[in-house]
Amino acid sequence: MTISAFGLRKRFGDKVVLDGIDLSVAEGTVFSLLGPNGAGKTTAVQILSTLITADAGDVRICGHDLRTDPDGVRSVIGVTGQFSAVDGLLTGEENLRLMADLRHLPRREGRRLTARLLERFDLVEAGRKPASTYSGGMRRRLDLAMTLVGGPRVIFLDEPTTGLDPRSRHGLWDIIRELVAGEGVTIFLTTQYLEEADQLADRIAVLDHGKLVAQGSAAELKRLVPGGHVSLRFTDVSTLDRAVRVLGAGSRDDEALTLQVPGDGGVRSLRELLERLDLADVEPEGLTVHTPDLDDVFFALTGHPTPRESLR
Repeated sequence: MTISAFGLRKRFGDKVVLDGIDLSVAEGTVFSLLGPNGAGKTTAVQILSTLITADAGDVRICGHDLRTDPDGVRSVIGVTGQFSAVDGLLTGEENLRLMADLRHLPRREGRRLTARLLERFDLVEAGRKPASTYSGGMRRRLDLAMTLVGGPRVIFLDEPTTGLDPRSRHGLWDIIRELVAGEGVTIFLTTQYLEEADQLADRIAVLDHGKLVAQGSAAELKRLVPGGHVSLRFTDVSTLDRAVRVLGAGSRDDEALTLQVPGDGGVRSLRELLERLDLADVEPEGLTVHTPDLDDVFFALTGHPTPRESLR
C-alpha cells in the first residue's frame, strides 16, 4: 500500500477529532475521504502530509515512517490545500520557478519544467501575467502545477474544486485522471462534492465524529442503503401477472406495465432474478437498475445532509 495508517488519533483540547482510524490506499488510485463539516477530513490530511503531528497511530507513506522519517515522507508527497498557495503578485511562470528553486532544481532544469507545466495546464498564454488576474479555475490549475514541480508520488488534494464553476471543476477532474492513469500518481482527495468522489475515487471512506463509518467503492457503498430496485417492463398485463406470481414481491404499475423489485443492484442478485424469470418462461421487454446515490449513502451513514447542503 502507498499509504497505510493504523490507529490514527488526534485531539484538540477536549474535542476528539480522529478516534483511532485505519486507512489503506493502493498505489496509482484515487482515494476519497468524505464527511460532514468538522468531521476531521482536513486534520487527517494535515497529519498525513506532516503539517501537524498525531497523538497516536502508525503511518507509512511510500515506505517512509511518518513519525521517524518525516523528511522521507515530504520527499514523495505534494499538497494542494483548500486555499490556493499561489502568490498573486507573481506571474504564473514566476510561481513555478519559485517552486523549482525551493526544490533546489538546477536553473536550466527548473526553466524546462516550468515551460512543460505551463503547456500541460493550458497556462502558456497566461504564464507572464500576474496570478492575481487569473480566474478561479486557472489559479487551481496553477496551484496543482506547482505541486507537481517536485514529482510527487502521492498528492493530497483537500477540497481542490470548492468554489469552481462546473466547467473548471470537470477540467480539473480530467487532470486528476491523467495523473493517475498516465503517471501512476496516488491521489488522496477530500471533497464536498459527492459527485466528485463518485466520478473519481476508486475507494471512498466516510468519516463521522472522528470515526470511519464505512469504506468501499462507490458501488459497494451504494448497496449499503435501502432503496435499490430493478424495474422490469413487459409487453402486456398477462406477462406482468406471471412475473408477479414468480417473483412474489415488488410494486406493479399496470398502466406502465412495469414491476419494481427490491434489490441491491449487484450482478449476482440481478442474475438470480433473471434466472427465476427464465425458468418460468417469463421474458421482460426491458429492465433498468436503480441504486441509491452517494447523497443517500452519506445521509444514511452520518445522519447529516450532504456536505454542500449543510453550507446553505
